[in-house]
Amino acid sequence: MKMNRRDFTIGSVLAAGLAGLGSTSVQAQDVTAADARAIAKEAYIYGFPMVDNYRIQHAYFQDSKNPEYKGPWNTLVNIPRVYTPADTAIQTPNSDTPYSFAGLDLRAEPFVLTVPPIEKDRYFSVQLIDWYTFNFDYIGSRATGNDGGSYLVAGPGWKGETPAGVKEVFHSETQFVFPAYRTQLFNPADLDNVKKVQAGYKIEPLSAFLGQPAPALAPAIDFIKPLSPDEEKTSLEFFNILNFVLQFTPTVPSETELMARFAKIGVGAGKTIDVGALSPEIKAAFEEGVAEAWADLAVVKQKFDTGKVTSGDVFGTRAYLKNNYLYRMAAAVLGIYGNSKQEAMYPAYAVDAEGQKLDGANKYSVHFAPNELPPVNAFWSLTMYELPQSLLVANPIDRYLLNSPMLPQFVKDADGGLTFYVQNESPGKDKEPNWLPAPKGPFLIALRLYWPKEAAIDGTWKQPPMTKTQ
Repeated sequence: MKMNRRDFTIGSVLAAGLAGLGSTSVQAQDVTAADARAIAKEAYIYGFPMVDNYRIQHAYFQDSKNPEYKGPWNTLVNIPRVYTPADTAIQTPNSDTPYSFAGLDLRAEPFVLTVPPIEKDRYFSVQLIDWYTFNFDYIGSRATGNDGGSYLVAGPGWKGETPAGVKEVFHSETQFVFPAYRTQLFNPADLDNVKKVQAGYKIEPLSAFLGQPAPALAPAIDFIKPLSPDEEKTSLEFFNILNFVLQFTPTVPSETELMARFAKIGVGAGKTIDVGALSPEIKAAFEEGVAEAWADLAVVKQKFDTGKVTSGDVFGTRAYLKNNYLYRMAAAVLGIYGNSKQEAMYPAYAVDAEGQKLDGANKYSVHFAPNELPPVNAFWSLTMYELPQSLLVANPIDRYLLNSPMLPQFVKDADGGLTFYVQNESPGKDKEPNWLPAPKGPFLIALRLYWPKEAAIDGTWKQPPMTKTQ
C-alpha cells in the first residue's frame, strides 16, 4: 500500500491452542556478548518486517476487539471506501483505491481467488504478500488482465496439478498469505461502481471450488499477543514474536545457514527466549544489536531522502531483493505492503529542492511542465502524510491527495503545465483547486505511479522538485 501500521476460522479451533508446535526455552548464554550483539542485530533486521506484519495481521483477522479488525481468517473483506486519517493500523496507506483484504491460512489446503471481468479502463490489482512480506506474485490489470478468472494460491507443502477452471497457480513460501486488493475509484460518485466490482471478488478453499470433501483441519493456533509499534523498537520480546512467526515460514535453502546462526541466541521456529533470565551483559548486547539495526536503517533512510534508494529497490520478490534484509526492513518501516515497481512506484518527497526536510511551517510548490506529468498506464497521485506517524492528515477540506482523475478540476498554468501548492493554510480561492493541505509540522508526500510506464521504471522520467516558496 505503499500502505505502512498499526481467522480461516477453522470453526472455533483457532482459540484452542497451538497444537503440535513445541517450544524450547533458550538462555542465549553460550555466546559472547560481541556475538550476541552481532546476531541480534542481524536477526532484528531480518525479522522486523515479519513481526510488524504479524501485528497488522493479528489486528485485521484475529483480534475482533481491535478497532482495525476486518473479519475472520479466510474471509474476503471489502472496504467500500478510501482510507482516511481514522485508519491507523498501516503506515502510509493510499487513499485512491478502496481495498479488499483476506488473511489466508493455507496449511490445510490452497485457496482459489476468483475475480470478475472488469471494464478495461478501471485499474485493479491483487497483491499476493507472504509472511516474509515479499510480493511473490500478482493478479490484476497489469499482470493478468481485466477479463476475469480463477487463480490458485498454494502454501509451501502443496504439490498438486493445476485444477480445471484455474488459470494459474501461485506458490507461497509461507503458510499464511495476505492478498491485498486495490480497485480504482475514479471519483466520489464512482463508489457504487467500485462496490459492484468488489462484490464480484470471491475466495474459496480448493475443495469447495472443486465440489469435493474438505481435508482435515490444520492444527489449532494460540495466536500470541503482538507488540505495539513502540514496543517493536524497544522490547526484547520482539524475538519471541519472531520465533512464533517462524513456525509458519518454513526455512528456504538460502537461509539454512542464517537460521543456524540465529539459533545461537535462541531465535528459531517455536523457540522461546527467557528475556528475564538473560545476564545483564547478554541483555545489553541484544539491546545494542537492536540499536545498531536502527542506525543502519537511518543510513538507508537518508539515501531514500536523496533519491539514491527508491521504493523500486526495496519492494518485490525474494529473487528480486536477493535476500537484502535491510532493504526489506526499510520497506516495512517506510511503507509496509508497498507494491513491486512494475505494479506501482512511490517516488516520495521527503525534502525540498534545497535538501531541507518538509515542514508545514513553510509553504511549497511543485510544478509539472506540459506533457511531463507522471507516465503511467493507470493513474498517479500525490498523498500527504504527517510525520512521524506516516498517517493521512486531517484538514478543513478533507483532501488527502491530488491525483490524475482530478485533472479536470485543476487550474492550469499559462504554459499549460500544473503547479500544486503544498501548505498548511489555503493558498487562496483561485489556487485552492491545486492545494494539497499540509499539517503544521513535519510531513512526507508520496507520489504514486500505478502501472508505471517504462520511462518511470528506467529512470528516464524524473519527478520535479518540491520548492520552498515561503
